[in-house]
Amino acid sequence: MKQYGLIGYPLSHSFSQKYFSDKFERELIPESEYHIYPIEHISELPALLKAHPGLCGLNVTVPHKISVLKYLDWIEPDAKSAGAVNCIRISSESPVEAAFSGELGVKGHDFRLEGFNTDIYGFEMSLKPLLKDYHDQALVLGDGGAARAVKCVLDSLGINFKVVTRKPHEGNLLFKDLKPYHVKHATLIINATPLGMVPNVKEYPPIPYEAITDKHLLYDLIYNPEKTLFLEKGEAQGAVIKNGYEMLTLQAEKGWEIWTLKGMHP
Repeated sequence: MKQYGLIGYPLSHSFSQKYFSDKFERELIPESEYHIYPIEHISELPALLKAHPGLCGLNVTVPHKISVLKYLDWIEPDAKSAGAVNCIRISSESPVEAAFSGELGVKGHDFRLEGFNTDIYGFEMSLKPLLKDYHDQALVLGDGGAARAVKCVLDSLGINFKVVTRKPHEGNLLFKDLKPYHVKHATLIINATPLGMVPNVKEYPPIPYEAITDKHLLYDLIYNPEKTLFLEKGEAQGAVIKNGYEMLTLQAEKGWEIWTLKGMHP
């Protein structure tokens, strides 16, 4: 039985589990199953892998997208550039065997963990059809693992951006210092915080929504609820809005492609 799963904490609900379980049934993919593995600390990962030797791939969600890096034998360039991984391919090839191909794993286990960032692909493919020429300045709300993928995409598209956070960090704006003119000139605003996610649906990023216009595009990485208060407030000002559901489906399919490309457990 080929096993796949999701690590993160907490995992009260899982888009990935339903998505892949439905996919396996719909596409008649044999002997495959998907489970969620709520691990509070990333240090629990080696024990999880030992307990489930049939695992072929893992999705990674908060809060482990950054801390998981130290457990990987290889990281693809985009994920390395982002400094965050949300997809792991587990290969039966050992690090010693990998040395003969010039890629030596040094983690001391008899399998190979390869890290990818499919959030980059999912975000870019879902964002690009909505972009207009005037979407040349952006605000990225939040600076966690998901925001790192967003920043990589904006860099690749040549869109200037400022990151907005609650706590001071070099080069970032603070939410408390955000003014209407910041919002007026940044016609693309991406919420990469968990504010507004179920069950905390009454929360929203504290920005001056009155400065939003019909030239704005508001993108929320959250998909549950379908329309967060962040998106509702933007829509009320005439902005184009987009939630994270399409991004999730795109990154999930990219992850499946990665998992089944090569080197899977029999």
